[in-house]
Amino acid sequence: MTVCIVNSQHSFIIGSGAHCSIVARNYLDHYLPNWEKQLVPTKAKNLKSASMKMTSIGTIIKEIIILHRKRNIRLNPEFFALENTHIQGLLLGTDYQSMYGIHIYNSKNRHITIGTNKEKKFSLAYTKYLPITL
Repeated sequence: MTVCIVNSQHSFIIGSGAHCSIVARNYLDHYLPNWEKQLVPTKAKNLKSASMKMTSIGTIIKEIIILHRKRNIRLNPEFFALENTHIQGLLLGTDYQSMYGIHIYNSKNRHITIGTNKEKKFSLAYTKYLPITL
């Protein structure tokens, strides 16, 4: 799925098995310059994936825009910035999926809905959209 952050498009993963939202430090270094100024230090939180232990260096709140042809949706999730993970993008965990009412549908055309509007579907396929003005 593609989202917009600070007028640029980014890879966005909706993790049905992740209990919190995360982003890799190397992703922040590469795609979001000056992110360290926005980092909020937190107590060291150790997170585990199926294959490794990950260490949080703090949290960062980023406004993301889920792109839709008719009307975009803005979210403000807080991501744990991790020192040692291989995620290529931002991963939205079940914490914010519950908060925003995001439902994943694994049908032939994989999509999500947000909130109570089940008619407005957001494709999970990578789609390149035209830049938007914020």
